[in-house]
Amino acid sequence: MVRRYDVLVAGELNVDLILNRLQKFPEMGKEVIAEGMTLTLGSSSAIFASNLSVLGTSVTFAGALARDSFGDLILSSLRAKGVATDDIVFTDTCSTGASVALNVGEDRAMVTYPGAMSLFSLDHIPNHLFEKCRHLHVSSIFLSTALKRDVYRLFKVAKDHGMTTSLDPQWDPYEQWAIDFPELLRDVDVFLPNESEICAITGMTDPDAAAEELRKFANVLVVKHGRKGASLWHGDRHLFQPAFLNNNVVDSIGAGDSFDAGFIHGFIQGKDLANCLEFAAVTGAVNTTRAGGTTAFGSLDEVRAIARDEFNFEF
Repeated sequence: MVRRYDVLVAGELNVDLILNRLQKFPEMGKEVIAEGMTLTLGSSSAIFASNLSVLGTSVTFAGALARDSFGDLILSSLRAKGVATDDIVFTDTCSTGASVALNVGEDRAMVTYPGAMSLFSLDHIPNHLFEKCRHLHVSSIFLSTALKRDVYRLFKVAKDHGMTTSLDPQWDPYEQWAIDFPELLRDVDVFLPNESEICAITGMTDPDAAAEELRKFANVLVVKHGRKGASLWHGDRHLFQPAFLNNNVVDSIGAGDSFDAGFIHGFIQGKDLANCLEFAAVTGAVNTTRAGGTTAFGSLDEVRAIARDEFNFEF
């Protein structure tokens, strides 16, 4: 079977309003000043899709928007980076989603209005799309509430169509973590949580212990440690990748999604997991050199130049 696209990304879509260089987080009844502001493509899924496409992987997106100015911004941003948008659906019942990010140093606080993303479900993904794509990626499953109800069936359908799969769970804003991960991970080839998420999923406080517990069920488990690097488990194999450190971080929004994009870019090409992990660390670091999740990924040449000049890495 000839697959038209390398990767199908299914899930949430929103814009990000990013307020940078706050001296401190706001307090009730008080006001603080942001020294920078960016309105840009947001959502873990869309940042992943956009940056993966820039790296040279063909990507199509399935999600939901409203016909409003934020929806127009998302569509034009995705298309500008080469992401196919034919399977994005539209709703008239609510607005396009939006997140407001407050950045203080390398810490951030987020407020999200889910909007249209909460309506998107497996029923909105035509069956033929699974036949057209090699790999399925899902991010922020807890924000896509309708899709979360179908999450076991979604990954099962993908595997039944011969696809490889990956999942970055992201944070559950309700902090219920109501997914049976041991069951779900049977159909997930690459699981990409960070330290906080893996601890919350397992109910443990030690990330290493949480990883030891979850790797019993995962195929490839990759845990992101931020500036401390990343760890990978696959069977009896364990790898650790130090971070490529940026001492002048603009913001870290989308760094984990760019890490995912680098990893999956290598993974679907059949590269060794160590190479995938190293490249993921580089693309995550590249992300931190510009505001927002996608502005450092203007083109492949730009990504290569940043990787070379800032992190002494060539590809």
